[in-house]
Amino acid sequence: MAFVLGLVLGLFVGFGLVVGFVKSENARSKRRADLAATIAAFARMTVEDSRKILPPQYYPSWVVFSQRQKLTWLNQHLTKIWPYVNEAASDLIKASVEPVLEQYRPIILSSLKFSRFTLGTVAPQFTGISIIEDGGTDGITMELEMQWDGNQSIILDIKTRLGVALPVQVKNLGFTGVFRLIFKPLVDEFPCFGAVCFSLRQKKKLDFTLKVIGGDISAIPGLYGALEGTIRDAVEDSITWPVRKVIPILPGDYSDLELKPVGILEVKLVQAKELTNKDVIGKSDPYAVLYIRPLRDRMKTSKIINNDLNPVWNEHFEFVVEDESTQHLVVKVYDDEGLQASELIGCAQIRLSELQPGKVKDVWLKLVKDLEVHRDNKNRGQVHLELLYCPFGMENGFTNPFASDFSMTSLESVLKNRANGTEATENEQAVTQKRKEVIIRGVLSVTVISAEDLPATDLVGKSDPYVVLTMKKSGMKNKTRVVNESLNPIWNQTFDFVVEDGLHDMLIVEVWDHDTFGKDYMGRCILTLTRVILEGEFKESFELDGAKSGRLNLHLKWMPQPIYRDT
Repeated sequence: MAFVLGLVLGLFVGFGLVVGFVKSENARSKRRADLAATIAAFARMTVEDSRKILPPQYYPSWVVFSQRQKLTWLNQHLTKIWPYVNEAASDLIKASVEPVLEQYRPIILSSLKFSRFTLGTVAPQFTGISIIEDGGTDGITMELEMQWDGNQSIILDIKTRLGVALPVQVKNLGFTGVFRLIFKPLVDEFPCFGAVCFSLRQKKKLDFTLKVIGGDISAIPGLYGALEGTIRDAVEDSITWPVRKVIPILPGDYSDLELKPVGILEVKLVQAKELTNKDVIGKSDPYAVLYIRPLRDRMKTSKIINNDLNPVWNEHFEFVVEDESTQHLVVKVYDDEGLQASELIGCAQIRLSELQPGKVKDVWLKLVKDLEVHRDNKNRGQVHLELLYCPFGMENGFTNPFASDFSMTSLESVLKNRANGTEATENEQAVTQKRKEVIIRGVLSVTVISAEDLPATDLVGKSDPYVVLTMKKSGMKNKTRVVNESLNPIWNQTFDFVVEDGLHDMLIVEVWDHDTFGKDYMGRCILTLTRVILEGEFKESFELDGAKSGRLNLHLKWMPQPIYRDT
């Protein structure tokens, strides 16, 4: 009997333990699920949600919620430490800018140095802050928008070629811009980064006046303008991005953070069209200024085309690229006014990040009045560019075949290797001692297929079109037959041109209306030979410039015969 009773009790106790264990596990599982849901809810919480749960007075003083509160906190603490920042930063800026001032010193001066440089007692105010996501994990990039109307004390000690010494005060300095701070590399040692880089990322406004202490700066003609240009160039070349100053925090080699060229940008300024006329009598005399960094020694200027609102330049320029992710190519078109200051017709820019390395990009850029104002709807014309970005060390089969060659551009190198189908060998580089210039020689075959939707020039609503083809450099011409009474003519005629220098030549295709007693101009398209040289042949429909409507269908083919000439 005792055995049976013990067995029954054992079964009940065992069953109870199993049930208790299951309930305990279910409860723990529910708690874990609730905790996970709570954590997920906290992760999705916004600042406004947190304010509803806990009022701001219960938070520590260092916890802030809005961008405005962050900036207020930052500006308050900057004001407190500004006397120490002023002392350290003044010496650093003076040491950095003074050599650059000497580099850009006007020719009328024999010496240009700071006799006094302090940032004053008024701290700048930060008006914006952001963290830049660059996809990397080796550093943190912060941008601070700053406004500063301080009481700086800056005095320049200048000496003219005639031995006259003048103290020039820089007054009423007002600045608005964006500073970039880069904390890199990240390390596992306090303060968790090895160095700090700082740079002026964007200069929105920089105003100042110059005054000779105890005298009149206008007493020396041209001095004010020369000094102002020197100061602006010094700021651009010493601290404006991509230039950056590296301050080591922990011992180490930070040479990789310093400014280095990363590639070459080849630019062909082809033409412009429909430019605004700035002259009262006649037409504008346009020329273009191109740059990546607005420094006098890095800006390129085209030739002047007199009395033409549709100028054709066909000029090559080469620029050093230092940061393709942020830099732009800027083009400004001016009307030459002779002895007077040139008048801006319009400007345009293109981000280098839009270019595919090693690929030629053909672009038409619309000209605007101001690159910072995007509400300009006036038609100021367009400018036509061909762009090629070649990063250093790019292994793409078109390395410059002449290691010591400075006259051959990267674009010429591309075309030479595409034409040859081979790369230069080390022996070729060793044997070639003279500078050489590549000449892309060959035969250009042009088939004028047809045209569509041409404008009517005759009274009966028709036209008698024909096409004239001209090689700009050699002046060779050919023309098609006349197709009577047609706005959609078909020619299917092929013409061959022997081209002596394909890189620097252009094909001008003009459409005319034939009349018994003359001819009427209908439109044109201007083609460089870059694309056909690179691709070998292509067929394309081109819009007619200078016409209300119309397109021209062409087939181009290139048969290369590359040669070289010593220079």
